[in-house]
Amino acid sequence: MNNKKPARPGSPGRVLIFSFKNALTGIWHALRTQQNMRIHLTATMAVIVLGLYLELSTIQWAVLALTIGTVLAAEMFNTVAEAAMDAAIPEYHPLVRIAKDVAAGAVLIAAIIAVIVGLLILGPPLWQRILP
Repeated sequence: MNNKKPARPGSPGRVLIFSFKNALTGIWHALRTQQNMRIHLTATMAVIVLGLYLELSTIQWAVLALTIGTVLAAEMFNTVAEAAMDAAIPEYHPLVRIAKDVAAGAVLIAAIIAVIVGLLILGPPLWQRILP
């Protein structure tokens, strides 16, 4: 059985555009179908607005961007794990449950660390604005 996809014809630029289209389709699917992805995105928007208000430094923005990216990517990898496991073994299997739980646990760890990073970066300047 041959599972290889046929080669995409066209110039390297067209192939690159096709790859970006697929990636954007994946991001859109995650946003459309995963409630937690929408929650993470809402938290991201709140952090961005607060960061603009607090006039964060470039380094602070870089740390926040990496942290936010890690959480969003972890959520998407969790979606991949769930979809792949469901496709491979549609009925209940204890190993599938473990794979899904571990993937969800990875997202939880990333989100907890993101909250800690957010508090460390946003907390002190916010505290100074609230209590001058």
